[in-house]
Amino acid sequence: MFALILTATFSLLALAAIAVKRVPDGQVYSLYRHGKPVRLLQPGTHVVLPLLERVGHRIDLGGRVLRFEEPLADARDVRGTVYWQVLEPERADAVIEQADQLIRRGALEALRGEPEAVTGDRRVLGQQLKRNLNGTLRERGVMVTRVELDLA
Repeated sequence: MFALILTATFSLLALAAIAVKRVPDGQVYSLYRHGKPVRLLQPGTHVVLPLLERVGHRIDLGGRVLRFEEPLADARDVRGTVYWQVLEPERADAVIEQADQLIRRGALEALRGEPEAVTGDRRVLGQQLKRNLNGTLRERGVMVTRVELDLA
């Protein structure tokens, strides 16, 4: 009998412990129930329904860095660094796992689309690339803050 009470008590304490989620400053957690987004957990301490709700994504609101190096058609290599951040976590939650690929693909498409621009000033090209990327990423809650290019 004592073992049964002890097991039940331990189980209740374990459920209570996993029901409490602590979200650090500078991050937002997306909460999912049955595979569908329910709400965002802002920084602080929250109580969730254990076994029904789970944290889907831990979204860092600080800046992120993406480095790339790709050969272009004219046998020149383009290396660059893209600095980006999440502005709207509600929108970015759906694409946060693919954000690096979206940015890399968008940058390479823009660079391949204007091969004559690759021979120009890299700062001007970086600004054009930033504008181009932000045109497609802003609607997804992501913003490119800076692009640095190094043309080989």
